[in-house]
Amino acid sequence: MKAHEIYQSLAPELLHQMLDWFRDNERSVYQNALATVAGKRNLRPVFIQRKPLPDQYAWIVKTLKLRSCDTIGEHMLQAWFLAGQQPLLAAFCDAVGIPHDGKGSVEGDLPEEIDAAKLDTAVDELLGSYDPRLVTLYLHVFNMQIPGGWQAMSAKLESDERLKLA
Repeated sequence: MKAHEIYQSLAPELLHQMLDWFRDNERSVYQNALATVAGKRNLRPVFIQRKPLPDQYAWIVKTLKLRSCDTIGEHMLQAWFLAGQQPLLAAFCDAVGIPHDGKGSVEGDLPEEIDAAKLDTAVDELLGSYDPRLVTLYLHVFNMQIPGGWQAMSAKLESDERLKLA
């Protein structure tokens, strides 16, 4: 699944939660998103910045749903998880046995395979501790980190009804 497909399927509340986090914590990423949206529409960023916040969000979300915005969309998802959802990342890495820095950033190379049994246990634990929509989004984003994703992760995302984005 590509970033634009994720944005097309994602609940608006979760998108707004992400954008709120960027506005509050990583203002430069939010400003970059606004500039990208403006550029895609041949507008100056100030045109969007002057709009009320709900309209700004609508412009950003509409643009992130475009295939041409996969790079910025994926970057925003990764940045949000790496900086704003560290406990979730660390819990996932611990559960599947991926070495990390204590904050969820993988140390060394990503594994070539993910054990399906460990993944099943990890998903159950994460869904019991975190917002299921957030867990689902994270698993989709994590699975984008290698071309084609991990076989076990892709199968889990396709078969587990609890892990549907919409």
